[in-house]
Amino acid sequence: MSVQTITRAVAIGPDAIRTLFSSAMSEMYRTEVPAYQTLVELVEEVNAAVLAADPAERHRLEAAGGLARITEERHGAIRLGTAQELSTMRRLFAVMGMHPVGYYDLSEAGVPVHSTAFRPVDGEALSRNPFRVFTSLLRLDLIADEALRREAEQVLAGRNIFTPGCLALIEKAEAEGGLDEEDAGRFVAEALETFRWHSRANVPLDLYNRLHDAHRLIADVVSFKGPHINHLTPRTLDIDAVQRMMPEKGIAPKAVVEGPPTRRCPILLRQTSFKALSEPVDFRASDGDGWRSGVHTARFGEIEQRGIALTPKGRALYDTLLQDSRRLVAPAADGSNAAQYMAALQEVFAPFPDSWDEIRRQELGYFAYSLTKAGRSNPPAPGSDLETLIEIGLVRFDPVVYEDFLPVSAAGIFQSNLGDDSQQDFTASPNQQRFEADLGAPVLNPFDLYAEIERASIAACVAAK
Repeated sequence: MSVQTITRAVAIGPDAIRTLFSSAMSEMYRTEVPAYQTLVELVEEVNAAVLAADPAERHRLEAAGGLARITEERHGAIRLGTAQELSTMRRLFAVMGMHPVGYYDLSEAGVPVHSTAFRPVDGEALSRNPFRVFTSLLRLDLIADEALRREAEQVLAGRNIFTPGCLALIEKAEAEGGLDEEDAGRFVAEALETFRWHSRANVPLDLYNRLHDAHRLIADVVSFKGPHINHLTPRTLDIDAVQRMMPEKGIAPKAVVEGPPTRRCPILLRQTSFKALSEPVDFRASDGDGWRSGVHTARFGEIEQRGIALTPKGRALYDTLLQDSRRLVAPAADGSNAAQYMAALQEVFAPFPDSWDEIRRQELGYFAYSLTKAGRSNPPAPGSDLETLIEIGLVRFDPVVYEDFLPVSAAGIFQSNLGDDSQQDFTASPNQQRFEADLGAPVLNPFDLYAEIERASIAACVAAK
């Protein structure tokens, strides 16, 4: 390969391609789901109000380099049907510097999928654009009806969710180590087609109904040309304010905010949404002659608030408290006991420290360390004691943002948006080994990634000279 070819191939990096793609997807989704534009505007309004009312928080975000990423931050979610689709999707996201992080078994919550999150993994890439896509693979093995399972397999085997142009550009990026600007633009346009909504189904209405009866999500995955993006989620700094204001914008939110309760120091992830849209769909006629009108419910709007990434110790405490709260008051599917559940959640989580310093001292969360203005003027000697540097004001610490997802919360969002009557049961069946075989690679351990961000930040502080 010539030097000219190599130079041309890496002319635009994966972070830039990811930014192009996430912006293009946002524009597409605004057109497809107008209520998404309303959510984005609401989130921007709330974020601006939070920053105006709390100059200290604004300064903290600016100092930590996290302010710019707020408005760019969003995540999407897709559902795939086959191992081949999952493996190729891994290669597609790799072009954008996104890697599979974590394994999520949603069958334990009655949703027949297991999942990972494709996202950037190092601090610099995350600061440039933290776009992530929660990606689920349908568990056909959990469908009890063998005949229906075979029909679903046949439908999925007959589709190709990637355009020829997209596949060619993935291969080119792999062979040449990247894409130039022109190819990157073509790649984004071709890749976007995989995630586009199609109002014509791949199956007859009677098969759709049988898939739907097995589980609404099964019908969503099997019945269409591709894995339409089913939600795109902006990040807010105050999800409770968004929850209160959604009805004012003509949007009915789900009854309960998923995740931990309201806190001064947010932890992990909180999510809310509005119910999925009932959209007109044309289904193939059973006799193969023409089309039949129907409706499908899948795509919805979601908002998230991200807090600190917890250590294994912190996550164990979180999981225990969440289980305790749900044993005390289990959230009703129809939201009828929402106030009671949220009050119980707040009460049960009282033992979890709610100050950054205490969370750090108890090693419950990950922090990024950096030199203060005084520290930059008077860099500490290599090997200096970190706690001493903090005490004398040469080093500051900021929470590392949680970049991943919570299986209980994800299942709660899925179920509430598939309909309150969709609580179908599946036997919990985690199978990370099978998922990784279908993926074609191991998933990365999120705790390792957060620990490395923290370790690298400490090393940079004590080796500043």
